[in-house]
Amino acid sequence: MRKTLLVGVVLTVAAVLVVVLSDMFDLKLDAVTLLGVSLGAVVALVPDRTPAMRLAGFAVGFVAVWVAYLLRAGMLPDSTGGRAFAVALVMVICVAVAALSMGRVPLWASLLGAAALTGAYEYTYSAAPAEVTGTSMTAATSLLMTAAFGFLVVALLAPGTDGEPAAPRAAQPRADDGEHHALDDMMETSK
Repeated sequence: MRKTLLVGVVLTVAAVLVVVLSDMFDLKLDAVTLLGVSLGAVVALVPDRTPAMRLAGFAVGFVAVWVAYLLRAGMLPDSTGGRAFAVALVMVICVAVAALSMGRVPLWASLLGAAALTGAYEYTYSAAPAEVTGTSMTAATSLLMTAAFGFLVVALLAPGTDGEPAAPRAAQPRADDGEHHALDDMMETSK
């Protein structure tokens, strides 16, 4: 409990520090400070696989969304079909990386990375799709800076971030109906 309170207090101070430094140096990080610091903290706090694999997953989802925005602006129609294709592409990339890595890159981290950039950038993209190269770079760097700060602060203090993967959970018993459930097996190996 004390460790949790310590992490919470230090993370709060770190987030306030980001806002103050952003204002002092005109970094314009204010809009994504809470989002970025919180997401970085979550990646550090979740005791699932190694920190490197969690960061790799976050990066996969983040880059997949960035590519999807570039495709939406340059090649896909601004329609429901174009947006649906971009969403499907991101999801397929996230799932494929998790599956191809045999679960070493956690799917949740990829989805979190995808949600991070989408949450920080969708409004800006919708306002000016033609300016995607400049505006996406600004959003991405701002979000990555604040997320990295949150990750580093928490990784230094939080339990379960010592580089060791979390202990495997006990397998849940399931009713044996005589059928092989590939999806259930895949979900068990991804835990």
